[in-house]
Amino acid sequence: MTVQTYYQIQNLDMSIFSERLQLLRQARNITQARLAELLEVSPRVYNRWEKGGNVPHFDTIVKIADSLQVTLDALAGRQEPSQDLKIRNYELRQLCEQCDTLPDEDQKALIVMMDSLVKKSGMTKVISAVAHG
Repeated sequence: MTVQTYYQIQNLDMSIFSERLQLLRQARNITQARLAELLEVSPRVYNRWEKGGNVPHFDTIVKIADSLQVTLDALAGRQEPSQDLKIRNYELRQLCEQCDTLPDEDQKALIVMMDSLVKKSGMTKVISAVAHG
């Protein structure tokens, strides 16, 4: 049995999957190349999934759902995805989950560093706007 036949039997329209995949990726501001990298596949392989030319294996579909922070049902088009994204950047989200297990002192130091980076970025934008405005 081919993958296509399997999904037809299961009443899943894989064209919906490819459309949803593209829609969800774009909604999260992730490029095809970046998502391919996170999934550890070549950009060419990933592109075929979005174009509907190929279908990923189920374990990869699970990784896609995790990376995009959606349920499998949302990815399959059976339900609407939650608009409640925790952290859009997959790697940052993974690191934050790991940071949650750090001792309190380390977490406080991390908060100070992150706060400094965010403030620096804000100041850079203000200075750039003043210089060009």
